Amino acid sequence: MNAPSAVAVQGALTRAHRDEWARVVADLTRRFGDLHVAEDATAEAFAAATARWPCEGVPPSPGGWLATTATRKAIDWLRRESQRDAKHRAALIMYDDTPPRPTGPIGDDRLRLVFVCCHPALAMEARVALTLRLVGGLTVAEIARAFLVRETAMARRITRAKEKIRAAGIPYRVPSADDIRERLDGVLAVVHLVFNEGYLAGEGDDPLRVDLSDRAIHLGRLLRTLLPDDGEVAGLLALMLLVDARRPARVSRTGELVTLAEQDRGGWDRARAAEGRALVRERIGALAAGGDPPGRYQLQAAINAVHMAAPSAADTNWSTIVALYDRLVLLDPSPVVRLNRAVAVAEVDGPGAGLAEIDRLAPALGGYHAFHAARADLLRRLGRDDARAAYDRAVDLAGNAAERAYLTRRRDQLGGGSTRGGDPVPVPDGR
Repeated sequence: MNAPSAVAVQGALTRAHRDEWARVVADLTRRFGDLHVAEDATAEAFAAATARWPCEGVPPSPGGWLATTATRKAIDWLRRESQRDAKHRAALIMYDDTPPRPTGPIGDDRLRLVFVCCHPALAMEARVALTLRLVGGLTVAEIARAFLVRETAMARRITRAKEKIRAAGIPYRVPSADDIRERLDGVLAVVHLVFNEGYLAGEGDDPLRVDLSDRAIHLGRLLRTLLPDDGEVAGLLALMLLVDARRPARVSRTGELVTLAEQDRGGWDRARAAEGRALVRERIGALAAGGDPPGRYQLQAAINAVHMAAPSAADTNWSTIVALYDRLVLLDPSPVVRLNRAVAVAEVDGPGAGLAEIDRLAPALGGYHAFHAARADLLRRLGRDDARAAYDRAVDLAGNAAERAYLTRRRDQLGGGSTRGGDPVPVPDGR
């Protein structure tokens, strides 16, 4: 029997990690009630697959193979530990090999795991980071980029979160309705950050990670089913749908990022755009009927709806976008949100006004490629010689090949005529 090709095996491993990691971790957590055991056994199962599949071939059911292998690894580990630790003896006794049964308000094991990782005993940053690791399948480096912190600091944060779960004896259980309300902010942040990493991958040759975007939208739909009247759940789902609708036009045939101003709007996914706009209209109607004021996700969705309502970039209602950002900054005055607002201000009041806003963010965003890219675009439009240095810095910091290609082209075009930007640089809130 011929050995499978390395390309075929690597493709199977990549797909299995994308599709099965969170499922296996969640299933083992339900069965054994120990998050450390679940993650370690899952990691060992994937390591075994990496070692064995090139020689033995990819199994007919990769997910089943991984689940079985991980379960055996978990049982072996618990049996070893049971000789020393009464707690792990009890965990082995509690082992549950029955299929999962939908109980309580959440019927999806992966979504349950999101809520468990978002336990209020953990700091908000730890909840988000841990869930991105265990459910989103992101690496520590990817999570660190999402938080704009060093990888070593993020690794310590995740380790401390897992240790706290063990020390506090936080159980894996279906959260109650009150638990859901208490943990919802952290869950929404998790889903949003997973989506952002898929919308524009932080590094690597693949500019878009469709698996992460689709996973986040799936979780958003589950949350919408769970909490159909929650405005922020609807707002986040609308935001993801509207941004993802632009996916078909975001990368050129040569692998270069295509910004919103340059995209072929006829290539946008009409069904997703219509679904997102319908959710925004629903929230506007709820507000008019006396509902709660919009939160950050609803405002971001509304900003995207304004962008997508324009037949061309030149027709964008930038004044409305600035007004929406003014409201968003009151809720979320983070440097990245203020960067987005500054880009919009430049379209209303001119590049000089936008540059003044951006330069105030230098202490917070000096190591962030989008900050330098936004500065470079405005410096270019002002005809300033230091635009090239700003582009060079943005290229050096960008981890995504499509972004680097776009920024390099814009830098190499310096000396040409100045044009209006219109979403000149990809920034996480997009928009």
